[in-house]
Amino acid sequence: MSTEEEIIIISVGGSLICPDKVDTDFLKRFKVIIEKHLKRKKRFVLIAGGGRIARYYQEAARSAAGINKEDLDWIGIHATRINAQLLRTVFQKHAKPKIIKHPNEPVDFNEKILVGAGWKPGCSTDYDAVLLAKQLGVKKIINMSNIDYVYDKDPKKYSDAKPIIRMGWKDFCKKFGSKWSPGLNTPFDPVASKEAEANQMAVYIINGAKLENLDNLLEGKEFIGTTIS
Repeated sequence: MSTEEEIIIISVGGSLICPDKVDTDFLKRFKVIIEKHLKRKKRFVLIAGGGRIARYYQEAARSAAGINKEDLDWIGIHATRINAQLLRTVFQKHAKPKIIKHPNEPVDFNEKILVGAGWKPGCSTDYDAVLLAKQLGVKKIINMSNIDYVYDKDPKKYSDAKPIIRMGWKDFCKKFGSKWSPGLNTPFDPVASKEAEANQMAVYIINGAKLENLDNLLEGKEFIGTTIS
């Protein structure tokens, strides 16, 4: 391995941080794995998603009043920011004190961990992760959500849904479309996908609840998940 530190970008789904209430067990186990790999010449960019918190508040706003897409997006953005502040606190010993909210601004990244959150309406945290990867010259992004793979159809609806181990960006974009909308629930944001394809990036979709799988991926071992490239 090179003596230079490798930067790993991880998009941490909000549903992992706070599925119904804050999952402190997940945070503790996640911290152990990240700190293990900090000792192995790795640095991390952790991008927090909004997940269920965002959807709860977006649904409440829709129910209580007429609301436009931009306001719905801002609700989701602020959900990512509270999750990001929580992650920064968990990793405060290693993390840059300031949360990154604008992925196109130059990053002064001297610490071991950088934590990011949502940016602006029309942009998901997946897109923020891709923009930060582009800025930092990183070609691989780990997307931790609550699914084991990308499937050929919705496994919640179809018992015969088959996992896809590897797929190209063109096939992924054909399957999941090319537009973003607030609260959209896809394995990876379609707009971010086009940017990742244009910059020849690989995205690994894994189930973040199974943290031994993240450890295997970081170790370069076999892992359960989908590679999109």
